[in-house]
Amino acid sequence: MHGGPIRQMLLGFHYSDYYINAYAFNQYLASQGYVVLSVNFRSGTGYGKDFRRAKNQGPRGASEYQDVVAAAKHLQALPQVNSEKIGLWGGSYGGYLTAMGLARSPEIFKAGVDLHGVHDWAFDGRELPPGGSWGITSQDMALAYKSSPISDLSKWTAPVLVVHGDDDRNVLFQQSTDLVEKLRDKNVPVEVLVLPDEVHGFLRYESWKRVFESAKDFFDRTLK
Repeated sequence: MHGGPIRQMLLGFHYSDYYINAYAFNQYLASQGYVVLSVNFRSGTGYGKDFRRAKNQGPRGASEYQDVVAAAKHLQALPQVNSEKIGLWGGSYGGYLTAMGLARSPEIFKAGVDLHGVHDWAFDGRELPPGGSWGITSQDMALAYKSSPISDLSKWTAPVLVVHGDDDRNVLFQQSTDLVEKLRDKNVPVEVLVLPDEVHGFLRYESWKRVFESAKDFFDRTLK
């Protein structure tokens, strides 16, 4: 799942360097025998204003998560897919949706790679005044928390690889450290890759290489 959410994945190399790398990783996974579906979920660009401004998105209901589930059910119906071994990966907003899948649909999703995802919208509302880029107010806090994966960890059992640069200026590093500690308390298998002095978009080639090699190794161990 892409980030943003004001983004879309294309049927080829992207105009953004972040998604050039993401597309290349998808192609690499496909070359290694994985069936890869890239989800252009509601609230992304390219499908008109109503799609872009979908109701109840993000901290106000997480309606776009329905599209992730629908995509997974489509995969389950394909004869070339092992319906018992579906994983997720995504960065930023895609990391948020990856965590949502593992938290809320454990019967579908069996592993995930979560790159610098938002895990608690209410945390953003408190720590990034005024309410972060989403304008989360005190009246929105309860719904923002309910719309977050952190609010529903009771069913999360699948292994996850959490990746974050500790100098991230877009998504607070604490979003990941808080999730990791809570999952460890539940004895959920958690692997962590911290990139020292790295920002949200990973400026160094070595960072991207390390992330994707680690993600491929993780999926090989958890899904194959």
